[in-house]
Amino acid sequence: MNLDDIRLQQYREQLTCNFQQLDPLFADCMEEAASSLSEAGIRAYLEGASLVCMIGRGFEPVLVYLEEMPQVAARLGEAVLERASQTVWKISRTPNGAAILPFLQTLPEAARRLGSEEQLEHYIELVLDMMARTSSSIHGGQATIPSPGAISYLEQMPYLLNQLSLQGIRHWTEYGINNYANHPERQKDYFSLQSADSRAILQRERHGTLLADHERQLELYLRALWRDRDHLVPYSTAFDELRKPIPYYDSLGIRLPDVFDDSDNGVPGINRYRAVLAHMAAHRRWSGSIFADNFSPFQRIAIETLEDSRVEYLAIQQYPGLRRLWLSLHPAPVEDECNGETHSCIRHRLAMLSHAILNPDHPYRNPAILETVAAFHTLMESGGSDTQSIVQMAISFIARTRTQGDQAANVYFKNTEIDYRDDNRHLWKFIEEGDEEEQFEVQRKAIEQDELNALPPRHYPEWDYRNKTYRPDWVSLYESLHPPGDSQLIERLLTKHSALAKQLKRVLDMLKPQQYVRVRYQEEGSELDLDVAIRSLVEFKSGANPDPRVNMSHRHDGRDIAVMLLLDLSASLHEVPAGCEQSILQLSQEAVALLGWAIDRLGDDFAIAGFSSNTRHEVRYQHIKGYSEQWDDQVKGRLAAMEAGYSTRMGAAMRHAGHYLGARKAEKKLLLILTDGEPSDIDVDDERLLIEDARKAVLELDRDNIYTYCINLDPHADDYVRDIFGNQYSVIDRVEKLPAKLPELFLSLTG
Repeated sequence: MNLDDIRLQQYREQLTCNFQQLDPLFADCMEEAASSLSEAGIRAYLEGASLVCMIGRGFEPVLVYLEEMPQVAARLGEAVLERASQTVWKISRTPNGAAILPFLQTLPEAARRLGSEEQLEHYIELVLDMMARTSSSIHGGQATIPSPGAISYLEQMPYLLNQLSLQGIRHWTEYGINNYANHPERQKDYFSLQSADSRAILQRERHGTLLADHERQLELYLRALWRDRDHLVPYSTAFDELRKPIPYYDSLGIRLPDVFDDSDNGVPGINRYRAVLAHMAAHRRWSGSIFADNFSPFQRIAIETLEDSRVEYLAIQQYPGLRRLWLSLHPAPVEDECNGETHSCIRHRLAMLSHAILNPDHPYRNPAILETVAAFHTLMESGGSDTQSIVQMAISFIARTRTQGDQAANVYFKNTEIDYRDDNRHLWKFIEEGDEEEQFEVQRKAIEQDELNALPPRHYPEWDYRNKTYRPDWVSLYESLHPPGDSQLIERLLTKHSALAKQLKRVLDMLKPQQYVRVRYQEEGSELDLDVAIRSLVEFKSGANPDPRVNMSHRHDGRDIAVMLLLDLSASLHEVPAGCEQSILQLSQEAVALLGWAIDRLGDDFAIAGFSSNTRHEVRYQHIKGYSEQWDDQVKGRLAAMEAGYSTRMGAAMRHAGHYLGARKAEKKLLLILTDGEPSDIDVDDERLLIEDARKAVLELDRDNIYTYCINLDPHADDYVRDIFGNQYSVIDRVEKLPAKLPELFLSLTG
């Protein structure tokens, strides 16, 4: 994208750095940044560059930061911008300032190879730890002598990242620190890969199959065999010694180890990745969800085990070769190996059950296992299995086999860990009751329950900016058709603004496409299609059934726009602004009526919906006009009945509007949001939380080629609306001008 001189000057003023060498390069750097970062990201980018400039290490670190960080942020998320600049600042406060430039130069390769913000965070911690432990001081106090090997270490890092997993790099680094911390020259030789033991340790750690080397191949495997596609996000098992991570998937992607060694019985690492992906793809295709609150921990682990077996059975019916692969990775517990008097054997029994289901030639004799396996296969062969049907079987197995020893603190783990299976977090939903639920009126809830249950809720994630992660399935959104009212109210509003409508009509006539395209083979149309009519008459005279589609109609060709108008229907719309005689709700009705009339005259594809919220458990999304509906009395009646209430959880509503808008086949897609305040809800105390979530929703929609634009009626909106929408907003201070301004803004955006 090309930046105009005014925006470029504004960005240059935000960058507090006076190197003359920067001026010829700044425009190119900013064009790349503007193409991949949001407005908030650009601010963080320029603040980070200013901080790098302040450390006093010359122009080159600033240039490297400006050139490389947009691509790093585009790959891993904009949070890395601040983390990188803060790391530079932290290094500058130590004797290792000379290592800042090589550190910045490693970040693009680290981002490419590590693949996630979490992995990059581990990498930065590893680098800082190495510098701290190899720096020294004369008198044993604060470090004053720089690390002898830090620069060599960072110069070799791109090579190391291509040879080892992050865990392997950590082990190689630990060896060098532990053996050469007090030998500066030998330490330098080690970290520059000049010494024999350095290369030997590197060779020792160079094992396994790196996800980064096979990511494309695995994505194609997932797409070709399972018609499934998602981001593959690596994690390292080296940084959580107490609780080793397990593969899982969520709304952000499929999480896999960054390296897989060949298994003990010779299964290659690439096949271990395929086994994990096949298992998770089966869950994504066939698993439902269950409320966890209804079950004990023992029952839950049994349900998970049998659900794992169920989806694997279904996958094997489609791809029989998976049985051999999974069986080669599935442990085979020895039947009488667990002593129930000294250990809890529940994991041992469930592992035997899982193995017996997968392996028809299993050696087990336990009656409960044999009967459950037989019942499982009977259920699966009936063709009527689902996640809920497994629940009773799992509960029955636990009840029949449970012993007093299962309560023992010592759990028997040998041959029970099935490492190609995910952690099953996707199976469970939780009923969480907090203080906000206690505030609801029981009577109101009872009255509204039928309405809320009209359609099952859709669950959307919500961005937690404090933890830099999504809360999966956090918001429950209920959609319904807005109840109708008196359509004549809208007709009267249009009559009231007839003078404005005449002005708009002149503009609309200039914007309205003049090209007509025939739409043939219509049973009902504006005129007779003579060619088809004659052919149908001949068929009729010949005794054949004639084609009844003898009419044709015309449609305009030249504008290819789909529009979603999303209305904030929170309780604040009942307010009457100072100097007005009408409430914001009434003014919004007038404005939307004029806009609907204008869009209908243009012939654009458009829909209207309203939203409000009452905690994350109840976001209401009401359809006022659908894309397939005409601008008729039925739609006008819903608009006339528009009511306001509750709060403004904007992010979930925008994601749901984007769900419908994204399905439209249009060259340009516009989501127009009309609101009178900032995102808020009664169960959220941190006012930034929903603002940041709405900003994240805008970024998600932008990624899907949906242009969002906000029309805000709050005179104080400048304090927050730019954080959400960047420059894609207008603030209407005089609310009484809304009926005239809204159609004008739409025409300026789409003309």
